[in-house]
Amino acid sequence: MTLHRLASVTIGVPNVAQTAEYYDEFGLTPEADGWFSTTDGGRQLRIVETPARRLVAMTIGADHPDDLDRIAHNLSELDIPFRRNASQVTAIEVATEVTVTVDVQPRITQRPVDPTPYNGPGRIDRGTGRAPGVLRDDAIRPRKLGHAVLGSTDHVVTQRFFTHGLGFKISDEVPGLAAFLRCSTDHHNVLVQQSPVNFLHHTSWQVDDVDEVGRGAMRMLEADPDRHVWGLGRHYAGSNFFWYLKDPAGNFSEYYSDMDSIVDDQLWTPEVVEGAKGLFSWGPPPPPSFLAPEDLASLMTGAHSAV
Repeated sequence: MTLHRLASVTIGVPNVAQTAEYYDEFGLTPEADGWFSTTDGGRQLRIVETPARRLVAMTIGADHPDDLDRIAHNLSELDIPFRRNASQVTAIEVATEVTVTVDVQPRITQRPVDPTPYNGPGRIDRGTGRAPGVLRDDAIRPRKLGHAVLGSTDHVVTQRFFTHGLGFKISDEVPGLAAFLRCSTDHHNVLVQQSPVNFLHHTSWQVDDVDEVGRGAMRMLEADPDRHVWGLGRHYAGSNFFWYLKDPAGNFSEYYSDMDSIVDDQLWTPEVVEGAKGLFSWGPPPPPSFLAPEDLASLMTGAHSAV
């Protein structure tokens, strides 16, 4: 695959300072000009001021300028205006008005860590001693940005932009409602879902294992229990462990680990998933506020306010 990662997202919020404090506490590292970085992915989140919360922009990593030629051709075929220079192609997705830039940049390098030893039936992997997960006391530091989920008033148009225009591949689909799209070996980097209003549903951040998912979420909830949205659980589409929290602007942020990897496209068969199966394999059922965030009505009417 010539595309290789979701490199960064820019989110707009009406309460920049509060939201920035949240993502600092979430484990991202503040940088200059509103940027936050992960340990492996570099600068991957930027927070800017907008009247209402929204996804403003995203950057996709590509391997070579030849990839930009293909994308420029595809966008022309779709009659989508774009800007092109030696290292980037930029276009605005017409349904959501999100600015998407495909940028020639190096692939992410993630330093391997020793697998967390978990004991099992007939298998004592960690020998005598307590589980590492109960002994850790260091801060949670997400390794990379995994994906963003975008509500679109016309998910067919938005999906076509990412697949036919940019070259994303479909991993799984919820018929008539959503598509899990990938530009890397991760199961999905963008999920587009039908919505009555265009909005950012959540961003998702990789941590080492399920213990880090739990530790990270519990620390955030100790500071403010109202941040809880949904978790702990395990998704079916993507298979990852998850826990969702809510930032002060109303965007959801997810700690995740153990996402499906699609290393060989020929060995993966996209599946049509329906109902609750597409949302989770186990865990508590999703609350209504996850499926339809509480501020959607105000976003639709333009009554913008931070949550």
